[in-house]
Amino acid sequence: MTGDSGSSWEAYSKMVLKQLENLDLSMNGLRQEIAELKAELAEIRGQQSNVQDLKDWKNKIDDVCSPPQLRALKNEVEDLKLFKAKAMVVFAVVQFAMGVILFAKALL
Repeated sequence: MTGDSGSSWEAYSKMVLKQLENLDLSMNGLRQEIAELKAELAEIRGQQSNVQDLKDWKNKIDDVCSPPQLRALKNEVEDLKLFKAKAMVVFAVVQFAMGVILFAKALL
């Protein structure tokens, strides 16, 4: 009987040791997952901060000028650029005509 109880104790010890090793592996896996989750959480908090900064910026811009006003300003700037180009062409044509007239006058 003593031999039988000794082998059962040894089997029980091995089983307990195996369970402890399995629990250790599970704990290590959980620690790794927790570390990954912490990293993801830190990244999400950083993105959340960026989103909040963008919201604050948009609110400040909306205080200064509304989106329809910005659109109208953009259209006005485009119109002014077109006017500038046309004015430069007209000025160049007038200057050329004046040069031709002065040259023709000098020849006569």
